[in-house]
Amino acid sequence: MMRIGIGFDSHRLVPGRRLVLGGVEIPVVKGLLGHSDGDVLCHAITDSIIGALGMGDIGKHFPDSDLRWKDASSIEMLRHIVEMADTAGYEAAWIDSVIISERPKLAPYMESMKAAISKAKIPQEVINIKAKTNEGMGFVGREEGLAAYAVSLLKRKS
Repeated sequence: MMRIGIGFDSHRLVPGRRLVLGGVEIPVVKGLLGHSDGDVLCHAITDSIIGALGMGDIGKHFPDSDLRWKDASSIEMLRHIVEMADTAGYEAAWIDSVIISERPKLAPYMESMKAAISKAKIPQEVINIKAKTNEGMGFVGREEGLAAYAVSLLKRKS
């Protein structure tokens, strides 16, 4: 049996915060504002797995009122949800994702992101990450924030 879920996340860029994407810190002036580390890629993947499990959304599992997740690593949040999937008898068959960002260029960080995400117990060979600009349009185009989408295909563990 297979299950599929879609996830989305966006956060505002602000000075004085680290920019963490896919578990990798990227050296820039502005970072993502969030209750945790604000990693939009990990949040979108997490949300897509939660959706495939039919267990609500990321806000249900990691509310910003829960101090346990304040400034937490989004890789740890993802690992928590992957363990929930494992308990439910599912594992990742494929994850496809896209980060929407005008700057910085993300191609140099893609393999490091896959390696970092694999620390959440998702095999590196089932992770695909793409990066796109928003062609200068909207909040991403104005460099006010970043966004990410992810689709997860889960399969019953054998």
